[in-house]
Amino acid sequence: MVVSELSPQPARTASFELRDRPGRLAGVRLVQEIGLPEPLEFTRSRGVWRLDVELPDVHRMEYLFEIRDGHGARTTIIDPANPRPAPGAFGEKSVLELAGYEPPVWLAREPVEMAVSSIEVPAPDLDATIELALWTPIDLDPDRRAPLLIVHDGPEYERLAGFVHYVGAAMAVGDLPAVRTALIDPGDRNVWYSANPAYARSLNDVVLPALDDAAPAGVRIGVGASLGALAMLHAHRSFPGRFGGLLLQSGSFFTPDLDPQESGFSGYRAVTEFVASMHAAAADPCPVPAVLTCGTAEENLANNELMAATLYRLGYPRRMVTVPDAHNFTAWRDALDPHLATVVTDAVCVHAT
Repeated sequence: MVVSELSPQPARTASFELRDRPGRLAGVRLVQEIGLPEPLEFTRSRGVWRLDVELPDVHRMEYLFEIRDGHGARTTIIDPANPRPAPGAFGEKSVLELAGYEPPVWLAREPVEMAVSSIEVPAPDLDATIELALWTPIDLDPDRRAPLLIVHDGPEYERLAGFVHYVGAAMAVGDLPAVRTALIDPGDRNVWYSANPAYARSLNDVVLPALDDAAPAGVRIGVGASLGALAMLHAHRSFPGRFGGLLLQSGSFFTPDLDPQESGFSGYRAVTEFVASMHAAAADPCPVPAVLTCGTAEENLANNELMAATLYRLGYPRRMVTVPDAHNFTAWRDALDPHLATVVTDAVCVHAT
């Protein structure tokens, strides 16, 4: 648990404690993703494990405690003295919200009413079925063309980041026009999203035609985070003209120089080869409005900044936005406003010309 508030000086500190009066534990370590330097081992005194750390310039910190028993067995737990959890794709973590953090105002807004329908699309190239949830404002004429948001990792984006709530709230106050939202289930995510030509073909050949039948689109905007952002950019480059705008959050734009720590990932070679082809490209057949967001404390920041520079060189109207956070769904949620609306507005304007 954090037991000391942030100091007003630039070098901010926090303290964590875990009580262990019986002395059952052999060690405690802080697990975090904001770039704190090792070692992050707690020290024990009078039945309490304690760690003091100096914090970087972030507004939030998600963390776990790794505890080790006398036999060397390790497990991770949330901070039992911190009542504030943060949802995540791999389970809850404890969260420390620091000075300067404010949750998005749209969380308190009433969204427009929407209907949801399920779509299943056979994808022979993947030997699988791609599942989608299509969200539509109830007042939108079914035959009317409207911008279509196509979202990788869609169910998790909605469950952990309130994506559909944001879209509905933005429509309610006029920040977004009437839009439809297609949330795509990731399936075998590490395979499908790792710059996989079979997935890009499936998206182009079967998913988009199925959506055209159900949701006539004036312009399509691709949305993805992490590996999902990489896959969205890969699909756009593989089939130029199918997307009119991109929101790419903390994209996994790995390069061997910047991301050797990812070399054990099964899709590393395919991802790095695609990213290298982007950086080596002399031109782009279809540059579209794009916004890249990334946490200031995450490993992907350098490769996102490099990709933003490449997209700019290739003619993409693009913005690079940093968020004082790390690689998590709350950070991606907090960056939706106003940047998704910006991409939609810019894509609609370009499409209309």
